[in-house]
Amino acid sequence: MPFKSQAQRRKFAQLLVEGKISNQTFEEWNRETGGARLPERVKPKVRPKSKPKAKPKRRAKRVKK
Repeated sequence: MPFKSQAQRRKFAQLLVEGKISNQTFEEWNRETGGARLPERVKPKVRPKSKPKAKPKRRAKRVKK
């Protein structure tokens, strides 16, 4: 899976230095990214707000005579 941002690439490089990922993993991601120009950070996709669900109407209780 290629890197999506420069920040992600830096994070993986730090994990490599700390020994939490292998050199092979880092190189694989780097190779798949290629020479692509990456943004500094990736913003999350904006989801449209959903409409609130209509509440069911309450029925009046029957009164026994």
